[in-house]
Amino acid sequence: MKFNLLIINVLLLSLSACAQKDTTIEASSYTYTVETIVDDLQIPWGIAFLPDGSMLITEKSGELIHFQDGKKQQVQEIPEVYNRGQGGLLDIVLHPNYEQNGWIYFTYASSEGNEEGGNTTLSRAKFQNNQLTSLEVLYKATPNTTKGQHFGSRIAFDKEGYLYFSAGERGERDVNPQDITRDNGKIYRLNDDGSIPTDNPFVNDETAKKAIYSYGHRNPQGMILHPITGEIWAHEHGPMGGDEINIIKKGANYGWPVVTFGQNYSGTSITSETSRPDMEDPIYYWIPSIAPSGMAYVTSDKYPHLKDNLLIGSLKFQYLELDILDGEKVVKRERLLEGIGRVRDVRQGPDGYIYIAVEGLGIVRLIANETKTK
Repeated sequence: MKFNLLIINVLLLSLSACAQKDTTIEASSYTYTVETIVDDLQIPWGIAFLPDGSMLITEKSGELIHFQDGKKQQVQEIPEVYNRGQGGLLDIVLHPNYEQNGWIYFTYASSEGNEEGGNTTLSRAKFQNNQLTSLEVLYKATPNTTKGQHFGSRIAFDKEGYLYFSAGERGERDVNPQDITRDNGKIYRLNDDGSIPTDNPFVNDETAKKAIYSYGHRNPQGMILHPITGEIWAHEHGPMGGDEINIIKKGANYGWPVVTFGQNYSGTSITSETSRPDMEDPIYYWIPSIAPSGMAYVTSDKYPHLKDNLLIGSLKFQYLELDILDGEKVVKRERLLEGIGRVRDVRQGPDGYIYIAVEGLGIVRLIANETKTK
């Protein structure tokens, strides 16, 4: 396999987290380089690693790419994708028991339904002979809308095998996120076949969308299983300020737009409240917004400085962010790979390396270099 080497000799920039604002910048003793593994991609949204070491990569435009032995091949029989604004072909993950059952799960914007426009959809399929087979639609958010914003969407499995996925509030902040009778602005929990778990929080509410696990979300574009605690962690876009990291709890309300640390894009106030007793506070928030996308909890020994911490992509400022944790608190932030481009996804591969999807570039692999002091 031939790699193009893109060397980014930049010092990590460390930011004080105590005030949750970009105030203090310090130099660190680490530098990082990246190898370009897959080039010539436009908006690579999600990455999944197959057992043979090859990759499945979603392009927002609606293409699913199989990358193997240095070659890209377009996968056939992809469902029709509603490619508008922030919508398109989005996240992709393998079933935890993929080698036994062969299921692949992915989210995308779909126009299926009676209304014009589209909305977030979760499907599963099998990958055989470079095409998707046995396609099943597991959940389709309704109604469709022609608005182009806030589709979400990330997917994660927990340790019990439940499937979680996010759908943004579709630009209807005063309608969807606080209403459990409506889709959007939610994180959903399903069984792996798309059925509703009997212990979901709203299964006994006749009017509720029974797949809802948590609500009051704006636009979650990062979600992971915390490998130690078993919790589902998610981050989401705020408006102007107020991006958040949350630990997802059963039946919890995360406040949007009743409470927020953000403002309208015009600079006017959305609300004077940043917290309520009946709503979950974020474990961290950003001011200014970084526009977070993708997230990985590093467990690999290949990155001693990064291990047991979070990596999150920044669309707005075009860097990879390291969030250093002390339990469930972000105690320090560092910027890696400044200027690399809009970072869309971050994954730890089965080989222990970190892979990063960058718009207009492709998939790169992170290489750590410790700077020796004299």
